[in-house]
Amino acid sequence: MFLCFVAIEAPSRFEADALRHEKVKLLSAVRRIEGPEARWHMVAGQYDGYIHEPGVRKESRTPTYAAVRLFIDNWRWQGVPFYLRSGKGLASRVSEIVVQFLAPPHNMFGLPAGKSLEPNRLSLGIQPDEGVHIHFETKVPDRGMELRSSTLVFHFADQEAGALPDAYERLLLDALSGDCSLFMREDEIEQAWSIIDPLTRAQEDPAAPPPEIYPAASWGPASADQLLARDGRSWVLKTVSETAAAPGAVLEKQPDRKVGRR
Repeated sequence: MFLCFVAIEAPSRFEADALRHEKVKLLSAVRRIEGPEARWHMVAGQYDGYIHEPGVRKESRTPTYAAVRLFIDNWRWQGVPFYLRSGKGLASRVSEIVVQFLAPPHNMFGLPAGKSLEPNRLSLGIQPDEGVHIHFETKVPDRGMELRSSTLVFHFADQEAGALPDAYERLLLDALSGDCSLFMREDEIEQAWSIIDPLTRAQEDPAAPPPEIYPAASWGPASADQLLARDGRSWVLKTVSETAAAPGAVLEKQPDRKVGRR
């Protein structure tokens, strides 16, 4: 769902059918990755101690963590990687989206030796801290072309007198009022599973390596970092939620590369 809301085209009008049409169009354009190639675009992990949980088989290969790189084959997003990750037993329960902007093709500023231009980022906090951060570079006054990172911050909690409603409270209210905008339609579910199923089959193949064990209360297996490192990127860990890293965020500082997301 997060992928859809980041990448869909604007609907012709803000109503359930128009919005869900655009989500289905977006999902149908996501590149399907089959067979052994899928293992190059995904990482599966299992937190240390999972097999000792009640009811879990000692030989279980069930992942408790997954990270994947996806591409959308349409006019707007061709060649732009989208990185998603989610898991259990992580350092914190956080849902965030980070969009990293493409650096300009030519840097007109004479930066000091060893200094690169930090890419701008838009960070969207979904849970537990709902808000928006805009991360950008600013010039240090009277210091030549010395730059420093700055952030514009907005938090919904700062604007509300009472507690924000829980996500399920909002869904129940939408269901009672007949608003289907946030609910998945049958064809949207089918498209989503057609993306995930080949990845799941590749991971469940007996020839595939078992899920990588990662420490509980960490941010997942080391191979998830390597998945991004192959593209010259790294996960952004501190975004909207100031007190916790973000398991669903993406990308950090590679000004010569394109956008990514959770």
